[in-house]
Amino acid sequence: MDPLPTEPTDAATRPKILVVDDQTANILLVRDLFKDDYEIFMALNGEQAIEQCQAVMPDLILLDLVMPGMDGFEVCRLLKADVRTRAVPIIFVSAQREEADEARGFELGGVDYIVKPVNHTILRARVRTHLALKFQTDLLSAIALVDGLTGVANRRRFDEVLQADWLQCARLQQPISLLMLDVDHFKRFNDHYGHQAGDDCLRRVAQAIRQSARRPHDLTARYGGEEFACVLPDTDSAGAVGVAHAALAAIRELAIPHAASDVADVVTTSIGVATVVARHELTPQALIEEADRQLYQAKRQGRARVCASSSAEG
Repeated sequence: MDPLPTEPTDAATRPKILVVDDQTANILLVRDLFKDDYEIFMALNGEQAIEQCQAVMPDLILLDLVMPGMDGFEVCRLLKADVRTRAVPIIFVSAQREEADEARGFELGGVDYIVKPVNHTILRARVRTHLALKFQTDLLSAIALVDGLTGVANRRRFDEVLQADWLQCARLQQPISLLMLDVDHFKRFNDHYGHQAGDDCLRRVAQAIRQSARRPHDLTARYGGEEFACVLPDTDSAGAVGVAHAALAAIRELAIPHAASDVADVVTTSIGVATVVARHELTPQALIEEADRQLYQAKRQGRARVCASSSAEG
């Protein structure tokens, strides 16, 4: 088996390091040390660190411990409590030499603790080691969260992303939309053409759906069997219906023959769309149930169509 990669090799996707320190000179020192190998982002206090981390999603954080206002311990605690940032490795870099501080840093989820003044050779080695571990973990996680047949996200990934996107949209009082898609008369397709052709059909349909939900933060997942789902954060009803119609057309344009269908002579899909302004007192399950109801309506009305909630409240 080939060894796992230690870090991305594409120069356009260099690893991102967030340096958090209230002393600009310390940040500039680290920037000069790593600027040729990594993309460096900077924050001068804890609040900026949280904002930067959520905005750029760094691959590693070098975090000062003693800062005015929010200290490094609190920054670490908040990042580890957020599902979007909890996996980012944090290396504490501090002038504090007390064992109790080091122990607390590890207890909060830090992966390393380096005492100032920093030895550049040691810092380089530890940064590279923890980036390598992160990229290996990311690769294994990605494999575990991909549907083996279609190459899109699997149900587990769908559940994780929907929950995270729901919480984010609730915080910002944004709409979130969900598409539920079902291949029309897929059992008949399998019976008529065979399971190998059925598998190829699902692969092509999945890619057509993914290309229709084009934004990097949109998720296409195989929900189960011949059913797919698209999670569209910060998307209102009109935007979601637009994506649904694009997917409907893209799948029909694949022109996969379906002689056993009474809907069309090619493979088609039925799509249910639900949109809600996320709120903490609601749950993502309500969005799933509404999208399912709309999918059922699309099937009742003759299939090969889109049905959507009439209210943005879902």
